Amino acid sequence: MPNRAATYNIVGLEVGYRLIPLVDQAQGGDLLKRIKGIRKKFAQEVGFLAPTVHIRDNLELRPNHYRITLKGVEVATGESNFGQFLAIDPGTVTGALEGIKTTDPAFGLPAVWVDSNTRDHAQNLGYTVVDAGTVIATHLNHMISMHAAELLGREEVQKLLDHISKESPKMIEDLVPKHMSLSLLQKVLQNLLTEGVHIRDMRTILETLSEYAPQTQDANELTAFVRIRLGRAIVQDLFPIGNEVTAMTLDSQLERLLLQAVQNNNSTAIEPGIAETLSREAELAAKQQEQMGLTPVLLVPAPLRVALSKFLRRSVPHLRVLSHEELPDSKTIRVTSLIGGQA
Repeated sequence: MPNRAATYNIVGLEVGYRLIPLVDQAQGGDLLKRIKGIRKKFAQEVGFLAPTVHIRDNLELRPNHYRITLKGVEVATGESNFGQFLAIDPGTVTGALEGIKTTDPAFGLPAVWVDSNTRDHAQNLGYTVVDAGTVIATHLNHMISMHAAELLGREEVQKLLDHISKESPKMIEDLVPKHMSLSLLQKVLQNLLTEGVHIRDMRTILETLSEYAPQTQDANELTAFVRIRLGRAIVQDLFPIGNEVTAMTLDSQLERLLLQAVQNNNSTAIEPGIAETLSREAELAAKQQEQMGLTPVLLVPAPLRVALSKFLRRSVPHLRVLSHEELPDSKTIRVTSLIGGQA
């Protein structure tokens, strides 16, 4: 069994007693193997290895419940019925199922717990059917991705530098700590991760910082320079097929108001009236884009990008905010909606 010791762990998974077979290899549980796969895939996609997930049973939890912790603090909980299957409705099912109605813990989609003899029928109706271990693994993977910036500690940043320095020692020597501290580099990388930008291309990131760190020590400014250099990769992740970028944009009047506020006050604060309209319309437009199978993207002038991304993250967490400078010249823009026309 996993260690019961109540030690401080960066990422933790606690399970109720009925879920113990999922994590006990002696009982055929393969969740430990799946979690290793999650960490490997995360490293390949995001660019660094996430901390080890420490698993233990918790008798204070309800038997079928589990909780995910980050630095000792609960960030998510869920329920998984060992021996059953979760039939998730992706929005296109052709019929209803009998079973225990619930929601998918990772993404909040409507779902039903069914027995194994209903599995094939559920799939024929268009449900995505997964076992109890996959429910937990998917939820854990989602939370690790959501909190990637917090998982990138100084130790992880140093490991990235050590890896690059084997091939390009001079580049590292000239940058850290000569022109920027390790903590400033960490902040820039965390800024990227917070907005869903991978850090796989560390060479481009470090080369850009080597160019601009002697001029500024502002983490947001440095992040903006890096994002422009990574623009092709950022857009490729969002729009992997074709040359068209489908995006929402700001109404010209609202855009002028926001730019004026930034220039006059040197501030990125948004007036309450405008903020309410902006949040409401962006949320509605993002949902419309998702329903059309499009990635919700808002395209704005560079001076507004950081403020709007931070502000809209609360109400529209899946929205990606790009600046015009980040778009490669080869891409064409198709505007799907204007935000703030009534502001």
